[in-house]
Amino acid sequence: MKTILITGARSGIMHQVIEQLLNKNYHIYASVHTEKELERIQKKYQEKLHVTCLKLDIKNKNDYKQLDLLDIDIYIANAAIGMGGSVMNMDINRVRENYETNVFANLELLQYILKKMIERKNGKIILMASLAGILPVPFLGSYCSTKASLIKWAECLKLELLETKLPIIVTLIEPGLYKTGFNRIMLENKYPEVETESYFNKIIELLHKQDQMLLRLSKKNLTSISNKICEAIDSKKSKFIYRAPFIEVIMAKLFQLFFE
Repeated sequence: MKTILITGARSGIMHQVIEQLLNKNYHIYASVHTEKELERIQKKYQEKLHVTCLKLDIKNKNDYKQLDLLDIDIYIANAAIGMGGSVMNMDINRVRENYETNVFANLELLQYILKKMIERKNGKIILMASLAGILPVPFLGSYCSTKASLIKWAECLKLELLETKLPIIVTLIEPGLYKTGFNRIMLENKYPEVETESYFNKIIELLHKQDQMLLRLSKKNLTSISNKICEAIDSKKSKFIYRAPFIEVIMAKLFQLFFE
């Protein structure tokens, strides 16, 4: 039975992935950021023999120690936060906070887990990026840029591992906008400075209406992306990049073709 470690497993896409993996030959370590979140997912999975719930703050190195006794075959780096604000006047401390979680902490934990995979000469790394790392979203520049950074880290890691000849697989997952709690909260908090004093405060109501329309148009069914993630988990020779939903993948490709 292979072991999977998932960070940021409190809800949304990862819950769908876990549900699809329950009848397969995996033991899943579902980790979350806080004790409160841990209590909630423990209740959800208390009858699932092959799901173990952990409190794992990826910015807290003391939390890493509990991983030392685990042989992790597949690591899914999903933990992230989304900070909104305009590039013109966003509080730089909020940008730093976004990077500390989405980039630096994810990279640090990746190195910690990868060290053991290298010793075993086996493993799979699945990094949750986003189509937002390709398609710019106004007032989410901080979040978009962290995901773009993860994409480049993954590309470099893949090339470096090829040099070592080690059979460790690196895969990127790039979801579009799904109707998850994470995305709803992120869109609702895009304009912290704009709400008070900004170049955009005269059009703030219009911006909110655009976001509400975007949420209504977003996909509620998570199967298209969870299927891609499960394919990446199950496959012996995973593709490097998996993207969904289809319409947003086409939009991303058109953007790269005509605007870059």
